[in-house]
Amino acid sequence: MNPKASNRSSQPTTTAWRYYVVLAVVALIYAGLLARTAYIQIIEPDMLKKQGDNRSIRTAAKTVQRGSIVDRNGDELAISVPVETVWADPKIIIDNKALALTEHWQALADVLGKNVNQLTTRVIKNPRKRFVYLERKISPAMANYIRELKIPGIHLRKESKRFYPTGEISAHIVGFTNVDDKGIEGIERVYDQQLTGKSGAKRFRKDAKGRKIEILSEEVAKAAQDITLSIDQRIQAIAYKELKGAVRAFKATSGSVIVADIHTGEVLAMANSPSYNPNNRTNTAIRRFRNRAITDIYEPGSTMKPLTALTALEFGTVQKNSVINTNPGWMRLGGRRVNDPINRGNLSIEDILVTSSNMGTTKLALSVPKNFLLDKFFDAGFADNTGTDLIGESSGMMHDRQRWSQFELATLSWGYGLAITPMQLARFYATIASGGIKRELSVMKKDKPTAGERIFSKQNSQAIMSMLETVVDDHAQKAKVDGYRVGGKTGTTFKAVPGGYGNDYVGLFAGIAPISKPEVVVVVVINEPGGDLYHGGEVAAPVFSRVMKGALQVLNIAPDSVGTRVTSHDLRAVNKEVNDV
Repeated sequence: MNPKASNRSSQPTTTAWRYYVVLAVVALIYAGLLARTAYIQIIEPDMLKKQGDNRSIRTAAKTVQRGSIVDRNGDELAISVPVETVWADPKIIIDNKALALTEHWQALADVLGKNVNQLTTRVIKNPRKRFVYLERKISPAMANYIRELKIPGIHLRKESKRFYPTGEISAHIVGFTNVDDKGIEGIERVYDQQLTGKSGAKRFRKDAKGRKIEILSEEVAKAAQDITLSIDQRIQAIAYKELKGAVRAFKATSGSVIVADIHTGEVLAMANSPSYNPNNRTNTAIRRFRNRAITDIYEPGSTMKPLTALTALEFGTVQKNSVINTNPGWMRLGGRRVNDPINRGNLSIEDILVTSSNMGTTKLALSVPKNFLLDKFFDAGFADNTGTDLIGESSGMMHDRQRWSQFELATLSWGYGLAITPMQLARFYATIASGGIKRELSVMKKDKPTAGERIFSKQNSQAIMSMLETVVDDHAQKAKVDGYRVGGKTGTTFKAVPGGYGNDYVGLFAGIAPISKPEVVVVVVINEPGGDLYHGGEVAAPVFSRVMKGALQVLNIAPDSVGTRVTSHDLRAVNKEVNDV
């Protein structure tokens, strides 16, 4: 036997397949790792990137506080005050078994004025949710109390809350915001974008220790604007006080007062009654939010007679000293009767306005072409907005049709058959006072007067304004203002109802002062007075007098009444006495 062959056969042999199996397993592991790496980095990289970003990227928001609303003198009408909001993280509350702190939850419910069971149910309704509001915009004192409770998962967030220092006095013009600081009514809504501004945000990456290591993006905050109104809060307070007292005294349904600067068209006061408290609107009827000075329309009645007289003067059918024969005190137009309470005989244009003669006004209206008369009503702005840009402003109701009967033109001449807002009436009287120049009205403070549009001649406008002074001196003496020459016109109309007119009245007065150098126009509307007094000269004229007096004093306008003014009416009375003797 060969010894070499014996040695080879006795050596251990390595099974080749085991080696290859191990090698294959190792190769598969490396291939799997390589495939997984390729899948993650090339085919599906976004998932891990997202998870990494969730752990390292943060966004810091920079909120912008809502701008303030101030009056023309800088007095604040709407401001934002710091408050805090309570919110819960249900996941943290469940994970920390915070609901076991029953006394703490009861204290939280008590301070928020809520039922504790309803509060906890709201939190655990969705245990995986990470954010639930518990109460919005609480006071700092309440926030400090809640902070001391130290309930896991209950957090506080800083916010701001709108506050209105003047309350119900300026509520209708300023308006209010909702819980998210979005403007809902008034100026808050009209200028919501400017008042809101634009919040900023900074997006950055942080490391494991919370340090900022990279600024990814930054959006610069845009500061909110403050809004300066034309309103003078001192005059606004006077107007609201007097109006509220009159509405209560005469048991009226509502009322409005407008005070405007004649030269600029700026609205110095806009008051409505009843009003509401914008700081606490709980259980407030929605109808109280309506700004009646621009939304409600009324037939203006005799306050339109100066426009008819001015139209006749403009066309040239009469002169300011013309005499109109109103005998026998009545007439029929198309089978309908037009009359005065008594036969007033021959009347001058001034007498027509003083006595508020329907006969005289009708004859003036019918003395001019129909289209000329209608055009002057449209020119005066009785079918347009006044320029305030306030939400909900009505353009009134002025028919634009081809066919008008003589009776319809007659009733139009004394303020029936059209409906206008108190703001439109204020613009018309401001037009007369400015010598026939119509300007848009504005609730925003102006740096300089606007040019306006001439729609009446200066001479005829001044003639009508002088006649309006006689109206106050002889007929509407409750509208007088001590120390000042005042002109104006009363109006008393029936409220229109479906199919005709009802039994309710509207009392109006529109006037100008001082007559020697007109500065201010005031319009007063008392809607549906419920007592025995309902004429404009009884319910609206006294309010006009007190509001005008306050406005003139606040604006430091010098008195212009130096004695008793002798009117043409007085001269005629003296001549009559001499002739009788």
